[in-house]
Amino acid sequence: MKAVQFTSNSLTAFRLTELPDPKPGHGEVLLRLHAATLNYADVAVATGAFPGATFPMIPVADGAGEVVAFGEGVDATALGLAAGDRVVPHFMPGWQDGAMTPRNVAAMRGITLPGSLADYVAVPASSLVALPPHLDFVQGAALPIAATTAWNAVRSASLRPGSVVVLLGTGGVSIFALQFAKASGATVIIASSSDEKLERARQLGADHLINYRATPAWDEQVLKLTGGRGADLVVETVGEASFTRSINAAAMGGTIFTIGFVTGTAASINLLPIIVKALRIVGNSTGSVADLAAATRAIAAHRIVPVIDRVFGIADTAAAYAELSAGGRHFGKIAIAH
Repeated sequence: MKAVQFTSNSLTAFRLTELPDPKPGHGEVLLRLHAATLNYADVAVATGAFPGATFPMIPVADGAGEVVAFGEGVDATALGLAAGDRVVPHFMPGWQDGAMTPRNVAAMRGITLPGSLADYVAVPASSLVALPPHLDFVQGAALPIAATTAWNAVRSASLRPGSVVVLLGTGGVSIFALQFAKASGATVIIASSSDEKLERARQLGADHLINYRATPAWDEQVLKLTGGRGADLVVETVGEASFTRSINAAAMGGTIFTIGFVTGTAASINLLPIIVKALRIVGNSTGSVADLAAATRAIAAHRIVPVIDRVFGIADTAAAYAELSAGGRHFGKIAIAH
């Protein structure tokens, strides 16, 4: 099979090669992969910032494909699977449901397990979620990490009509969170440095737009827009540079859903407003297979279409990584088709 191998900690250390087709083991399904999408975790692996990878490896956590064959011990009928079914495999196949534990998150596709930049991959049958009929493979490949994370963000704050959500930036998680929040009837405030991206967010349903270059005190603008109340949910994708403002922008009893650290991890925090406002600071590392299934059901029910900024060919993997690592240029997800 054709595959990309990542050979060392460098954004240019990719080689397109031929490898033997994998065979599905006990409890596994063989997939023919058609597309992958990138997350910042993939860049972190490439630069050595995310530990656990061994070389050479097949990179990229998220992908989508179709069922080709079943290994021993797979009850396809009980799982509702058949050859040709379009599916997405979960990033952490051992995390089926419930709370995160060291054991159920130890195996990660594209890090400790083969990733999605190959023609074929063998994965546990229990890690598969059906692709909604209205999505193609490229769109489906956006679901495992970004959609699951955004879904858990929305659920963490129990959004309902009248809730207020603040989103920072226009990457994959933020755009999925925008789509889920609007499906919940919430009011969405989104901040970006690009007026063009803000206009695209408006077209997806964003209610209020803040250009944080023109308005650096975006938290004060959030308070102004909400009559001093603040946001029920802030999806914190930035990290060190924005965390204090996220705390200020949150309403009493609000949730700050923390997933990003593109500006660093060493945030200096004043505990007083967290205590006084009884805020919930929720860290997140994606979610379980059950969470992915729930997010996918919501996407199917609301006919949500993932936003794909650009699609690269598998021979242009290094260019796709460069585009993501440049930061701030994409809107939604960057995909690799093969």
